[in-house]
Parts: sequence; C-alpha cells; structure tokens
Amino acid sequence: MPGERNRRILVAGASGVIGRKLCRLLIHDGWSVVGTTRSVEKAPTLRDIGVEPAIVDVFDEALLLQIVHKAQPDTVIHQLTDLPPPPALDPAKMAEARVRNARIREIGTRNLVAAAQAAGVKRMVAQSIAFVYAPGPTPYREDAPLNLDDPDFGLTARAVASLERQVLSGPFEGIVLRYGKLYGPGTGFDRPPSGGPLHVDAAADAARLAVTRGKAGIYNIAEDDGAVSNNKAARLLGWHPGFRADEI
Repeated sequence: MPGERNRRILVAGASGVIGRKLCRLLIHDGWSVVGTTRSVEKAPTLRDIGVEPAIVDVFDEALLLQIVHKAQPDTVIHQLTDLPPPPALDPAKMAEARVRNARIREIGTRNLVAAAQAAGVKRMVAQSIAFVYAPGPTPYREDAPLNLDDPDFGLTARAVASLERQVLSGPFEGIVLRYGKLYGPGTGFDRPPSGGPLHVDAAADAARLAVTRGKAGIYNIAEDDGAVSNNKAARLLGWHPGFRADEI
C-alpha cells in the first residue's frame, strides 16, 4: 500500500475542463488533491468537489515553489492551458491563444518542473497534444516527428517539443499524454471532430491512470479513427477511449 505522503497529488490547472473531471476521479480513488488555479472565484468550486485549492499563476516562480513544497505531493499533474472559453474556440482569438499557450508550455513548464524537483516529486504527468505531427504515414505513433517548421503550427509544435523535453528529462518519472482533439461537456464541441478525437472524460481518465501505471515516456491519447495510434496507451496504461465519468 502507498505511504501517506504518496497519497497526495498536485494538479496544476485543476479548474480547467479536464482538471475538474480529473480531480473528481482522483478523489474517488482516494487521493488527497491540491489543485492550482489562477482564479480566486474558482476556488470554491474546487473546494466543493474535495480539492484543496491553491491560488497561483504558474509564472510566479516563488509562490509556485512555496505551494508545491507545502503540498508535498508524490505526483504533479500538469494540465495548464490558456484557451478562449467555450462554447467554442473563437478563431479570432486563437492566434493570441497560441502565443499564450506556447508561453505556458515553455516557461510555465520550466517553473513547474523546478518546483516539482525542489519538492522531491517522484512522477510528473503532463498534457501535450497529438495533432502537431509532421505530415507522414498514419496512424501516427509516438515516435513520429512533430511539425516544427510548419508556418501555421510551428510555434505550437516547438512549444510542445519544449514541454515534452523538460518533463521527460526531469529528475522524476515523466509521462507525457498527447491528447487528441477534445469534445464533450465543457469543451464547446458536442461531436467528435476528425483527426484523432478525444472525449474530455477519457482525457481525464488517461491522466488518472498515468499516476500509477506506465513507464516514463510519451503516450498518444485519442480515439482510433485512423489518424493517431493509441496502442501504447491501451497496452501500458490500460486506457480505453470509451471511458465516461458516469462509469465510476
């Protein structure tokens, strides 16, 4: 049985659409969860589902270090993003959002990794994306190259590569989950899109499973529509894209 300390998890980005579902799953499994959010207004919602909220911006290095040290988690889960709110991802706002997300993936990840290292964290699970692969044979496997030089997606792909490199080279077991294109409650998309869709509940479940399963490395997390291979996640994490939160 795990010791008392490693029953604690810190979820960075706990108030996001995946974060909230993930926290419920973790609490259901018996974990003590500290969840970060930038918003004071969102703290009561986290508290209501059993999460200990921590108000911090990932770019505030000193405060982030204090919070992670105080939490003393065995595992940190990185679910930080900065996207336009639902009901849909407004195309007019996405250019700025890509820049903000790139900053989170590069600098925010650097700060979170440093805080996790200082706190002696044993495992980090990080959200990445599975739709910036370079054109090539499908379904894409985890060893396929990213589209780093694409004029439209290059900024995102390079930031993704930075996030993944930092997590995988950290002094802990680093697991990267390359999520497909989200749909489901809270995402603004009711139906699965083409090119590797992923229901938000199944995304949260992948992070829950990765806390205790799988070796360090990268895992595609998407439905099998021919675009992305999820064989590795199914085999090593026991993940299934059909999971829905009402199953617990």
